[in-house]
Amino acid sequence: MSQDTLPLTGWGRFPLSTARVVPLADAAVAPAALDRTHKGDTVLPYGLGRSYGDSCLNDGHTALLTRPLDKLLAFDSSQGLLTCQAGVSFAEVLQFAVPRGWFLPVTPGTKFVTVGGAIANDVHGKNHHVAGNFGNHVTSFELVRSDGRYTCSPAENPELFRATIGGLGLTGLITQATFRLKPITSVHIDQEVVRYSTLDEFFALSAESEASFEYTVSWIDCFASGRQLGRGHFIRGNHSSGVLPQSLPAQKRIAVPVNAPGWLLNSLSLRSFNLAYYWRQPQRIKRTKTHYDPFFYPLDAILNWNRIYGKRGLLQYQCVLPMGDGSEAIKDILKLISQAQMGSFLAVLKTFGAVPSVGLMSFPRHGVTLALDFPNCGDRLFKLLAELDNVTRQAGGAVYPAKDARMSPASFAQFFPQFSEFSRFIDPHFSSSFLRRVQ
Repeated sequence: MSQDTLPLTGWGRFPLSTARVVPLADAAVAPAALDRTHKGDTVLPYGLGRSYGDSCLNDGHTALLTRPLDKLLAFDSSQGLLTCQAGVSFAEVLQFAVPRGWFLPVTPGTKFVTVGGAIANDVHGKNHHVAGNFGNHVTSFELVRSDGRYTCSPAENPELFRATIGGLGLTGLITQATFRLKPITSVHIDQEVVRYSTLDEFFALSAESEASFEYTVSWIDCFASGRQLGRGHFIRGNHSSGVLPQSLPAQKRIAVPVNAPGWLLNSLSLRSFNLAYYWRQPQRIKRTKTHYDPFFYPLDAILNWNRIYGKRGLLQYQCVLPMGDGSEAIKDILKLISQAQMGSFLAVLKTFGAVPSVGLMSFPRHGVTLALDFPNCGDRLFKLLAELDNVTRQAGGAVYPAKDARMSPASFAQFFPQFSEFSRFIDPHFSSSFLRRVQ
């Protein structure tokens, strides 16, 4: 196995790290990859690097590059059960499955994630209120640990199965997995976009929509204040009926070739963008039939879109707050962001349903979740994010580790009290920059 020391980052490009990289050209070499010769070394799987912060990084240690594990292994078309290696991307799953009448049961806002990474972060999407997380649809996986190879499922090694889903790659190396797809008859989504004016209206729309729409999410204008606090576009949709294509054409993508200058994203430009985007739809409700790509993956059409934030990168903040007190806490968070004049052009608000997570360390729970991207402007931003953590803690919520680059050990302990139970399943040969930071 070849080894080189290379720079690695998450999607936010902060923090920077270097690691010895070991490409896993074949699943058979996985056990040897864990037999490290460097004193005190640890390993961590690294897929497509779409976690925003340092949960996918192992600075100064070894990264096991799983992307070469990219083979589809088996498909049961009667049940929609797909078995594939852990480095297969969601884009490749869709390329195979959609022409056959199947779709991902749960998908985040990018299809450029690996199956192994989706399990390790127990990703969620716009249909949490009906489908839960991706882990809810995983039936089994193979896990290579320093003490052997395990088949994990709800019936076989169930505790390790539960710890690995949402376990941030710390319980071992997933080499292959089986999960259940959902049937579809069209590549299109029947979409409705509702322009609304207040946060209370968002909650009313959520309660109304979740009974009849599989997918719901909201973009919000995080610079709005006063009576307009939380205004935005509520987006809801269902799979259309129709005829499926025999194959999917390659998506046309534009590229951000270089880092944008640091001054490009400032309070004036972000405020102007939010205002223009809010009023881009003059009517209150707009109904369209749209391809699933722009519905689920609008930013995937822009290659290296993270360069828009400049060479210092970005930090994403995603929290979940329980229903009830969560609505007031969301107001407090939005007020802090508006007052700081540090809003985001990409601010997403949605509710999580009551479907319980399979994973022991999974982030989603019944409540409301807010996700925002912030240009990395240094101490001023870190101070704001610490204030947002305080609101989240007081409301009994949590911050998403897959998006985090700076939460404190005290915050992590309160957000994830189950960590003491989870720590029993951490493989001693595995670690991450995130784990060392929050411990």
